[in-house]
Amino acid sequence: MTLTPIPSPVHLPGERPAVADAALLIRAAESRDLNGLVALERASFPGDRLTRRQFRYMLARAQATLLVATESDAPVDTAVPLLGYVLVLFNRATSVARLYSIAVAEAARGRGVGRALVLAAERATWDAERAYLRLEIRRDNIASQRLFERLGYRRFGVLSDYYDDHMEALRYEKQLSPHTGREQARVPFYEQTLDFTCGASSLMMAMHALDPEVALDRTLELRIWREATTVFMTSGHGGCGPFGLALAAHARGFSVEVFVNDRGVPLIDSVRSPEKKEVMRLVHEDMLAEAARAGVPVTYGTLGLDELEGRCTAGAVPLVLISSYRIYAEKFPHWVVVTGFDRGFVYVHDPYVDYEQGETPIDSMNMPIQKAEFRRMARYGRAGLQAVVLVSRPADVAPRAPSRAAGADADG
Repeated sequence: MTLTPIPSPVHLPGERPAVADAALLIRAAESRDLNGLVALERASFPGDRLTRRQFRYMLARAQATLLVATESDAPVDTAVPLLGYVLVLFNRATSVARLYSIAVAEAARGRGVGRALVLAAERATWDAERAYLRLEIRRDNIASQRLFERLGYRRFGVLSDYYDDHMEALRYEKQLSPHTGREQARVPFYEQTLDFTCGASSLMMAMHALDPEVALDRTLELRIWREATTVFMTSGHGGCGPFGLALAAHARGFSVEVFVNDRGVPLIDSVRSPEKKEVMRLVHEDMLAEAARAGVPVTYGTLGLDELEGRCTAGAVPLVLISSYRIYAEKFPHWVVVTGFDRGFVYVHDPYVDYEQGETPIDSMNMPIQKAEFRRMARYGRAGLQAVVLVSRPADVAPRAPSRAAGADADG
C-alpha cells in the first residue's frame, strides 16, 4: 500500500504547497474501500454514478489512478469512512490525463479535502509523465468551477447535452509542465461516425479550420470517403490514402501538398489477395495521373518535424498518417489532424473516440503527444510508410470569418 501524506513534500513547478487539514491522508484506493466508494458516490451524485463494478475495474486498471482521502489516524488494514476520492484516467500514448470524477463527503467539506485531492491527482498525473489534466464540470456546479479556476484550470469549451439530465459540461484544462507554451490552430473537432472514415473526418476538420463555411456533417464525410478511398483492408471497407485526400481537398478549392516516403502503392501490404492488390495499383496510378493534371505537388521523401511545425505556423493544416498501435493497441493505419506544437509536444485532433475505454470526445481533442513518441507513431506497416497531406487556403483567397452558425470550436 502506498501512502501519500498531505501536504505532499513534492509539488508541481510554480504551485504553492497545499494548505490542508493536517489530519488528512491521501492514499491509493484498495478493494477494502469499495463499500465506502459506492456509498460516497450515491451520497454525492443524483445521477451519472459510477457503479461498484466500475470502481472494481478502475482499481485493477493499469491506465487509471484512484485515490481516497481518509483521516490520517485511520486503521491501516480495515475499511474506514472515506472523506473523498478522485479518479484519473490515462490514455496510452498521449500526454493528457482526464480527471474523471471527484467527490467529497458532506461532513468533510470545508477542510480542504477537494483541493488536496486535486493536487494529489496532479502529482499522480505528473508522475505518470502526463503534462495536461482535463475534466468536465456541470454548468450549474459553481463551487467546483471556482475550486478548479483557483487552482489554475482554464475553461476551453462546452459539451452540450452531456449529462443524463441534459445539462451542459464545461471543459477545463491545466498545463502541468512548466516548459510548454503551445500555439494551436483553431481547428474544430469532428468525430468520425464509421470505423473507416478517419481520413475523411480529418480532412473535414482541416477544411473547416481554413473555411468555416465547410459543413461538418455525415453527408460530406461519406462523400469524401467515396472520393478518397484507395485501399482494401484485410476485411471490411477500405480507407483513404494520401493522394485521394489531396484530390478531394483540391476539388473543393484548397491548396494541397503530398509528402510520402515511398513511390510504391500506399498500404498495399495490408492486403494479400492479388486481385485486391491489382485494384489498388490501378486506382493509385489513376490518382497519380489526376494529381499531375491538377498540379498537386508531390514530394517523395519525409517531412521532418521541424519543417512540419514551420509549415503549420505558416498556415497549413497537416493531416498525418499514424499507426494506431501505440494509442489503441491495434495495428491499423489512422489519420489525425495536427493542431499545434510547443517545445515538447505535438497536438492532434483524433477523429476516433474510444468509448469502450471510457473516453469521450474531450479525450480526442488537442491530444498532446511527446515529439519523440509522435515520430515513432507517424509511420505504418513493415515498410514504415510515412504520409503527410498539407491543406492550405489558396494564396489568392482571403480568410473568411466564421459564421455565427458554424463556430470555430464546434463538436462533431
